[in-house]
Amino acid sequence: MSLFQSPAFEDHEGVHAFFDRDTGLKAIIAIHSTARGPAAGGCRMFDYANDQVALDDALRLSRAMSYKNAMADIDLGGGKSVIIGDSRTQKTPALFQAFGRAVESLGGRYWAAEDVGVSPADLAAARESSRFVAGLEGHAAASGDPSPVTAEGIKRGIELCVRKRLGRDLEGVTVAIQGVGHVGAYLADKLASAGVRLIVTDVDQEALRVVAHRTAAAIVAPDAIFDVDADVFAPCAMGGAITTDSARRLKGKVVAGGANNQLGDLAAGSVLAERGILYAPDFVINGGGIINIAGEVRALEAGSTFDPAWVEGKLAHLMKTLEDVFDRASRESRLPSDIAIETARERIAAAR
Repeated sequence: MSLFQSPAFEDHEGVHAFFDRDTGLKAIIAIHSTARGPAAGGCRMFDYANDQVALDDALRLSRAMSYKNAMADIDLGGGKSVIIGDSRTQKTPALFQAFGRAVESLGGRYWAAEDVGVSPADLAAARESSRFVAGLEGHAAASGDPSPVTAEGIKRGIELCVRKRLGRDLEGVTVAIQGVGHVGAYLADKLASAGVRLIVTDVDQEALRVVAHRTAAAIVAPDAIFDVDADVFAPCAMGGAITTDSARRLKGKVVAGGANNQLGDLAAGSVLAERGILYAPDFVINGGGIINIAGEVRALEAGSTFDPAWVEGKLAHLMKTLEDVFDRASRESRLPSDIAIETARERIAAAR
């Protein structure tokens, strides 16, 4: 695997590969920065095409977690883990116990949580082998599944974007959601309750059917989601959805969703700006889940109980941070994504 030559490598502090013969575990844990505290980020299980693709994903995602945690103003650095395998057919409790041993071997430099392809039940198995696992249930410090809090932050962020770009509230707005997994499904529920009209897509037809039935959403094919007549496009699937091509196809005026690393190429953000589309930097708007995780880590380290009020305070502050990013971008005629990256890097540098 190419590590230091990877375009996703950016001064990472450590990259660790793990293999367990008995369970078939093949995992990579990337630690981007511990300047603000121990690295924290989700564990993703995905059937990557090859090891290099998995490594690059871990590098990109861990860097994004450093930025996300800095913008959320929590005492955590950035890390991410990926397990190479099909989450539908290759999961076993033993595999996640082996993953827990891998996490434990890092001695607290990395805290694992939920991400694509991984459930709280999987993490409970990992927790049997390591205390550095969060996003669980069943103990006083437990925060539970972070997905609803992630979705709540995205819903509030969409509301902010709609107010700024369209000058209205959410009722009657049309939102196209790409991906109705954990976060996307919760987001659909929250938006539907706010009077939003939904258009949804996903490669998982059963999940799509369930969410559409529950929220009265219209269903379209995965590639057609970029062409629908919607005010807001909410990418909530895998990263890289916004390319120069897809950015030109969108008909709305807002891009705001839960996926990580939404911009597929450097020019995509410029295309959105040129078309008058307001883009909410992904690592700002989707920070609710890691705030919830931080609340659990905070309680575990202090030997106290989980405090939902602390999480709510941080989430409200995050929305103020997102608004500040938009306001500064407007004043300086710059891209919101550039402002957000610059701010995150400044906060990380200040903590060193």
